[in-house]
Amino acid sequence: MASAVRNVDTNDNGSVLKEDSAGAVARHAGRQPALTGCPWHDVNEMLQAAGLRPTRQRMALGWLLFGKGARHLTAEMLYEEATLAKVPVSLATVYNTLNQLTDAGLLRQVSVDGTKTYFDTNVSAHHHFYLENNHELVDIPDPHLVLQKMPEVPEGYEIARVDMVVRLRKKR
Repeated sequence: MASAVRNVDTNDNGSVLKEDSAGAVARHAGRQPALTGCPWHDVNEMLQAAGLRPTRQRMALGWLLFGKGARHLTAEMLYEEATLAKVPVSLATVYNTLNQLTDAGLLRQVSVDGTKTYFDTNVSAHHHFYLENNHELVDIPDPHLVLQKMPEVPEGYEIARVDMVVRLRKKR
C-alpha cells in the first residue's frame, strides 16, 4: 500500500468513512433520525437510531456531550460537567456510557500517551493536535493532511482507522 492516504477512516470492509455521527448511525439502523436542533430531542433520536435505549442517564450525558458542538472530553471532564449540572451519575456510569456511545459510532476514542483517553464528538475522519502544556486535544484544521506511505499490514489484518496525534508544546 504505497499510495497517499488522506484522513483515513475505514469500516469493516475497508471502504473509507466520512460521515457525521447521526447520519452514520441512522444509515446503519436503516432510518434517518429526525433532528430538530433541539439538543434533548436530537440526543433521543441519535440514541434510538444507534440502537441504544434513551435512559435518563444516557440522555443527560448525551445532552452534555452533544449540546455544545464538536468537543474532546475525558470521562473525568464529563463527570465534572455532570456533577456541576446536578446530573446524578457515578464515574463508572460515565465510563460505561462513553464506551457504549463509542461502540455505537456516536463518539470516537482518541488515546494520548496510552494513559489519557479523549472522546471526540466529531466522528468524521480527521486528526488532532495535542497541546502538552494544557492537556488539550484539538482538531487539525487542514483537510489535506497527507500520510505519504502506509505500512504493510500483517496477514489476516486490515486497517480499521488511522489516528494521527501531533504533540505541541510552547516554545521555551
